[in-house]
Amino acid sequence: MSLPPLRFEPIFKENLWGGSRLPAFLRRPAPRAGAIGEAWVLSDVDGSPSIVADGPHAGKTLRQLLAADARAILGSAPLVNGRFPLLLKFIDARQELSVQVHPDDAQAAAAQPGANGKTEAWVILRTNPDTSRVYAGFREGVTAADFRAALVTKTVPQTLHCFTPAPGDCVFLEAGTVHAIGAELVVFEVQQTCDITYRLYDWDRVDEKTKQPRELHVEQGLACADFTRGPCPPVTPTRRRVSARREPVEWLADCQYFTLFRQTSETPFVVGENGLCRLVVCVAGSGELVNGTRTPVSVGDVVLLPASSGAAVCHPAGSITLLECGVGPGPAR
Repeated sequence: MSLPPLRFEPIFKENLWGGSRLPAFLRRPAPRAGAIGEAWVLSDVDGSPSIVADGPHAGKTLRQLLAADARAILGSAPLVNGRFPLLLKFIDARQELSVQVHPDDAQAAAAQPGANGKTEAWVILRTNPDTSRVYAGFREGVTAADFRAALVTKTVPQTLHCFTPAPGDCVFLEAGTVHAIGAELVVFEVQQTCDITYRLYDWDRVDEKTKQPRELHVEQGLACADFTRGPCPPVTPTRRRVSARREPVEWLADCQYFTLFRQTSETPFVVGENGLCRLVVCVAGSGELVNGTRTPVSVGDVVLLPASSGAAVCHPAGSITLLECGVGPGPAR
């Protein structure tokens, strides 16, 4: 079957460290009182299925559409362990997230049969230059013994590479990289479809609801942590073509699981690719995507362009900045 571009309702997640900006950012009412740390805007995670927001398939889940015709959505790209391969989310960190690590594919499958690992990339959208920090990878020379000692003395942040992010920065984190999102940040994240997180250090916080510290997973996390991996600074973007029919774009990440690139323009430009699944994320400005149908987009909107739908032309209303995520590696790898 041929599918039109698809938009999904965000799934809001309450978090101890979360803020209050995501409902307004996504132009949705807050589902309840409380700190909202995440909005999952495309998910095939068990228990958190994305639901189509509008159009002829409104009310259906991504899983239902994949069960009906996965090839129409993914083209030749496979499902991974029966799921859509990627999870997309926005994060609003009022406080620091825990210092954490995620398993690779083999480690995840050993812990939970059928689970994927988690390699991810962040794009920084909002920041406080006076207080916001990103922790990504170890400082040069830090060993497993150094880190264990820091857990005891509660000096974990001193073992991590830390920098002050700027809006637009991209951070690429392979599975096994110890990391933390700092306070007062809004971040877009693309990752493998995985919900396994091992918390190593939680800033000595107490959960206001339980009056207890959150559970840590030190031994599981240390077994996954890659101590050969040093600092992970922001990505230096490169400009390259996605295909012959498109202008060069600002390339941010390219790994075996996903691609991520960015384009800013005041004039019409092509997004997506015929026969391929692409995910378009608006992070600034507004406009509409046209490919037989007309799909308006503004800040916070995420549009899945199914393989059967093909490429679209973005018509900006002024200037627009779109991120585009592809499933699997890029064409030049």
